[in-house]
Amino acid sequence: MAACATHSSLMLAYAAASTRAQDLTPTPSLFSFASSRPNHLSVPLLLLGGSRDRRCAAIDRASNHKFIVSAVAAEADLDTEEDLEQTATAVLDPPKPKKGKAALVLKRDRTRSKRFLEIQKLRETKKEYDVNTAISLLKQTANTRFVESVEAHFRLNIDPKYNDQQLRATVSLPKGTGQTVIVAVLAQGEKVDEAKSAGADIVGSDDLIEQIKGGFMEFDKLIASPDMMVKVAGLGKILGPRGLMPNPKAGTVTANIPQAIEEFKKGKVEFRADKTGIVHIPFGKVNFTEEDLLINFLAAVKSVETNKPKGAKGVYWKSAHICSSMGPSIKLNIREMIDFKPPTAN
Repeated sequence: MAACATHSSLMLAYAAASTRAQDLTPTPSLFSFASSRPNHLSVPLLLLGGSRDRRCAAIDRASNHKFIVSAVAAEADLDTEEDLEQTATAVLDPPKPKKGKAALVLKRDRTRSKRFLEIQKLRETKKEYDVNTAISLLKQTANTRFVESVEAHFRLNIDPKYNDQQLRATVSLPKGTGQTVIVAVLAQGEKVDEAKSAGADIVGSDDLIEQIKGGFMEFDKLIASPDMMVKVAGLGKILGPRGLMPNPKAGTVTANIPQAIEEFKKGKVEFRADKTGIVHIPFGKVNFTEEDLLINFLAAVKSVETNKPKGAKGVYWKSAHICSSMGPSIKLNIREMIDFKPPTAN
C-alpha cells in the first residue's frame, strides 16, 4: 500500500506537470531525439485501466523521462551561457603583437614615393637585361640628392646551413669602392711600425682591445696579426654581430699587414652568402663611369664563380640583379652575364 501511495502521488504530480507541457517539451533543434520517439504514456490512458502494478511502472517511466529531459535542458542552458562567456572573452582580449617577419608590412600594403614610382617606369619588371644596358639604366634611376652606392645581388643554388655550401670570400674591385675606408690594426712588436708606415688609421695592441670593449667602433676594417688572435677571441660577441671580427677567409688575419692595408684601402670587399643563399656586393658609386662600374661588376661575378662551394650542385646561378641604394632592381640575363667579355682596348 505504501508503494501504491507513492505511485499515486507521482501520478498526480505528473498530471499536474502535463498541464504545462509546452514548458517541458524540448524544441526540435536542441532535442530531436525526444521528438523522434512517440509518447505512448499519457495521463488519461494511465487513469482508465490496467492493473495496479502496470500503472505504477508506467508512472515511474514517465517520471524518469520527464526528469531526464529537464536535466538535459538545464545542462544545455548552462553550456549556452558558457559559450557566450567564452565568445565575449575572446572578443574583449586584444590580439597579440606580431614579431619578426610577421610584423613586416606586406608587399601589397607598402606605399612608394612619387619619385620611385616615376623611375620604376624606366624599366620592365620581368625583362632580363644585358650587362651594358642594365648599368646604363641603373645610372638613370639614381636621381636622389646624394651619391648612391651601386649593389649587386646574386641568388645562388646553395644552402649555407651545410658547411660545404657556405660562401665567404673577398674581391678586389679594380676601380675601388668610392668610399674612404678606416682601417684599424691589432699588432705588437715590429708589426706596429709596419702598420703605421703602410697607412693604417688606428694601430694598437692591448690598449686598443680595451677601447673596443668600452664601445669604440670608429673603424670600417679591423686587421689582426696571427699572434694577436688569442686576445682578440674575447671580442667575438662585440665584433661578430657587426661583421668586424678578423677572419682568415676575409683576409683580415694575416702576417703581411702592409699588403692587407693597401688592398682594403684600394677597394677590397668582403662578401658572404646569407641564410637564404643570396650574396650582396657593393661595387661602386653612381658617379662612376659606366666602364668603371662594368669592370668592378665583372670582377665581383668572377670572384663569386671562382669561390663556388664544393657542395653546390646543379645550376649554381639562379638570378642576378643590380640596383642603386634608392632605386628599383634591374634583372640580368645570367647566361649573357657569365659569358660577357669586355671590349679590348685598341
